[in-house]
Amino acid sequence: MQRIVFFLLVICLQGVAVSGYSQWKTYIISPKGDTLNAIDQQDKKQGRWVNHFDEVRGEPGFEEEGLFVNNRKEGTWRLYSLAGDLIGVEFYKWGYKDGVCQYFGINGSLLREESWRALNPDKQYDTITVEDVEHLDKYKTVIVKNEGAAIRDGSWKIYDPSTGMIVRTDVYTLGKLEKAKGGQQPAATGTAAQTATKPKEVLDFEKKAGKKKVKVQTGSVY
Repeated sequence: MQRIVFFLLVICLQGVAVSGYSQWKTYIISPKGDTLNAIDQQDKKQGRWVNHFDEVRGEPGFEEEGLFVNNRKEGTWRLYSLAGDLIGVEFYKWGYKDGVCQYFGINGSLLREESWRALNPDKQYDTITVEDVEHLDKYKTVIVKNEGAAIRDGSWKIYDPSTGMIVRTDVYTLGKLEKAKGGQQPAATGTAAQTATKPKEVLDFEKKAGKKKVKVQTGSVY
C-alpha cells in the first residue's frame, strides 16, 4: 500500500513539473535547476534572462543578466565582461533605463555614471516631477510627450579610473543639456583617496567566489 501511495505521489509531482514548464514556449535550465530565458506562449520574454554578446568589429563582448516582465527589462541588470568581471549595473523600468546606471573598468574602478528617466510606453503623454530651477528646493509637474524611450535626466559623470576624480559632469533636464563642466573635480563623497574606492556593487561582487559561466540545457514544448 505504501509503495502504491509513493508511485502516485511521484506521478503527481511529475504532472506539476510538466504543467509548470508547459506555460513556456522555450526556455533553458541552469545547473541549479533555475528556469532561464523563458518565452511564453505569446512570444514574450519572462523571468530571469542571461544574454551573451560576442565581440563585434573591435567592440568587446559581454554578458548581461536580469529580469524580463512581459517582454520588457525590469529592475536591476548586471553586465559582465566575457572574463566574468562586473562592468556595469543598470536599472530599468517599462523596458527603458531608469535611475543612475554605473559602468566599471576591469579593475573595478568607476568609469562613468549615467542618469536616466524612463517614460511609460503605454501612455501617449507622461507626467514627470522635476526640480523647479526658479525656486530652490521646490518641484513642479511637467507633461512630456512620450517618444517611446528613456531620456537623459540628471548628472552624467565621467571618472578618472586611476584617481577616482570626476573629470567631466554634464547635467540634463528631460533630455536637454543644462550645463557641462570639465576638468578635475573632487567627487561629492570626499577626498580623492575616498573616491578611488571601488563602488559597493563591485565590492559585493568581488566577495563572491567569482563569476562563472552559466551552463544550461535548453528546453522547449515543441
